[in-house]
Amino acid sequence: MVPSPLALLLALGAAATALAEPLRFVDCGSVDGSIQEVNVSPCPTQPCLLHKGTSYSINVTFASKIESQGSKARVYGEMLHVDIPFPIPEPDGCKSGIQCPIQKGHSYSYLNKLPVKSEYPSIKLIVKWELVDDQDQMLFCWKIPVQITS
Repeated sequence: MVPSPLALLLALGAAATALAEPLRFVDCGSVDGSIQEVNVSPCPTQPCLLHKGTSYSINVTFASKIESQGSKARVYGEMLHVDIPFPIPEPDGCKSGIQCPIQKGHSYSYLNKLPVKSEYPSIKLIVKWELVDDQDQMLFCWKIPVQITS
């Protein structure tokens, strides 16, 4: 028996929904863009449990209020109101799903990975993710609570 296209579509939709629920996030200063949705996969509940040695998919849908030739991501672990830089494999937004140059009034899906290294301590903290334009202004900035665990 061959499953119907509708049954396959519903099954795929259910699987995708289970992995990437839109997160509750705090906007921490998006000036040149507006965030429509933030997804971290897998992160079924908040705070997100980030397991050491695992990489997480980040998908941010945002609308740009400006034009920019490029964009750059900066990621921090925030502890006691101190931002500790968190290296990511690809900081260039134009290599992370965004078609550059960025156009005013267009929506974009920013895609990246958040690797959690085995040597990170097991702690609760806030992940702060910024994407800046050519003028070092925030296209978006969001924060979510996470717990790094073994």
